[in-house]
Amino acid sequence: MNGGESRDAIPGVAADVATESPLSPAAGLRFDVVTLFGPMFSAVTEQGVTGRAHTQSRWRLNTWNPRDFTTDVHRTVDDRPYGGGPGMVMRVDPLEKAVAAIQADRASAAVPVILMSPQGRRFDQARAQALADSPGAILVCGRYEGIDQRFIDRWVTEEISLGDFVLSGGEIAALAVVDATVRLLPGVLNDGESAVQDSFNEHLSGLLDCPHYTRPEVFDGVPVPDVLMSGHHANIVVWRRRQSLEATARKRPDLIVAARERGWLSRDDEKFLSSLTRRDGKQDGRR
Repeated sequence: MNGGESRDAIPGVAADVATESPLSPAAGLRFDVVTLFGPMFSAVTEQGVTGRAHTQSRWRLNTWNPRDFTTDVHRTVDDRPYGGGPGMVMRVDPLEKAVAAIQADRASAAVPVILMSPQGRRFDQARAQALADSPGAILVCGRYEGIDQRFIDRWVTEEISLGDFVLSGGEIAALAVVDATVRLLPGVLNDGESAVQDSFNEHLSGLLDCPHYTRPEVFDGVPVPDVLMSGHHANIVVWRRRQSLEATARKRPDLIVAARERGWLSRDDEKFLSSLTRRDGKQDGRR
């Protein structure tokens, strides 16, 4: 179990790692994670801004171990695959019982059952914001060769991937989903504008963030850009927007295309992108 105290050590009942203090008004977000490795989630419940927000009861997280829903002495959660092949497959019955127990525990809140899977839709900022605006989700972390398809067909409402690569299990992906979501909750970040200025945020037209600088003013002969030292707010805004456009055009031209299709680029933006093309002979994201 991950943190907290188990509920009288009753098999099948998860440890709730939320604090015992009354929930704050913003604490509607709750994640329930089906995982064999609950202690991994202390990374988000005890560390950094998410840990602080958890201590403040701004969000909750429970871990549920499928082994607690087995009936054999070995607490078996996997078996050999039908048809042969390498590895082991997670059994449907412990997973089904775990999700059913979570849904019963949540009672009134109907939330998605999300499987961390390389076959899923790629997770992005928009999905993180949607989760932050919701009651939360049940996150299922697979292990071994995979999960019995019958569980996926009966219970999973959505599959999420971090990208086109394979991890040893779904826990690292689930941690990323939780972190990206929790930091968007009101009051979690010290400065409410921090999340608004993130890369991919709609307030930045879905573009990459601009470069940032702090002390020392000169490091190894390289100074902070003069405009940032000028105190001229309007010029700084223009500089940051252009830096954002340039970084996005160079690193992620697909985001320029998406912003253009949504009508998020101004005439000044397009003029600046055209100047980059003339200067560098690079693409400005046009098809």
